Amino acid sequence: MGKTQHLRIFQPHPGLYAYYDGRVPGYRFMEGDNWVDDGAIGLGIATYALVAGQAALVYDTSVSSEHGAAIRAHLEGQGVTEFTVVYSHWHLDHVAGTSAFADCDVIANARTAAHLAERCDAIESGSYAGLPEIKPLILPTRVFSGQLEMLFGDQKVTLIEANIHSDDATVLWLSERRILLAGDTVEDCVTYVDEPADFAVHLRDLERLAALEPLFVLQDHGAPDILARGGYGPEIIRATQRYIRWLMGLETAPEKCATPLQDIIADDLTTGTLEWYAPYAAIHAQNVQRTLELYGHD
Repeated sequence: MGKTQHLRIFQPHPGLYAYYDGRVPGYRFMEGDNWVDDGAIGLGIATYALVAGQAALVYDTSVSSEHGAAIRAHLEGQGVTEFTVVYSHWHLDHVAGTSAFADCDVIANARTAAHLAERCDAIESGSYAGLPEIKPLILPTRVFSGQLEMLFGDQKVTLIEANIHSDDATVLWLSERRILLAGDTVEDCVTYVDEPADFAVHLRDLERLAALEPLFVLQDHGAPDILARGGYGPEIIRATQRYIRWLMGLETAPEKCATPLQDIIADDLTTGTLEWYAPYAAIHAQNVQRTLELYGHD
């Protein structure tokens, strides 16, 4: 099985598959520093496929060409012959497996397409984020802005652009079933801050997602057991807002930067909205540092 030896396949809802890798004690994708272990496998990562008859809508393609090929092979085993890929955003752990779908339509918002095109040569050479390189990097073949509605089988699927975590997020909304495939717009147990200058926009767009009133939220980084049994409740969106507001509070109260993450999210851990996962303490420390730098605090 090689690099996909720990890939697990769940079916959290009828016609919806989750492909999960990571959160395996002692396991590393490859030796040395690399973006797969540090940003994805270490935290756990899921990608998804919505299936209707012989068609599949694949939401992100995971961390390697081997993962992409395994996802495609599983879907072909379910009788799928037609594939469409949707990118949740441009970060490497979400687009690395798309070479397995190089003959398929790849949809992304215009910002995602621009980010990938600008960095394509560096990503393919491994000089952008380091190894492993992604070669070939598959660029989007279909681009939208704002919102894109499509009929997939007998259900409506809406792609919604947002600025949360990165400025080019695309979430996938199944309105009849009230299922939100959220990409990296929320994480358990805290969001990974990539662009702290956009905190206010993140909060606004999280409010837009909350207004959809989803029953189930399935993100790319979360606890595998929760995702397998249907996903998170909508309160994870509010938990993300609360955490961002705490970070924003460092502008006027930088002395709070040493507060342990478990104390900051204690109420959400108690209610079960979030589930503690120790590696996120390092993510939180990075978030704090980036926020302090934004506000001019050493």
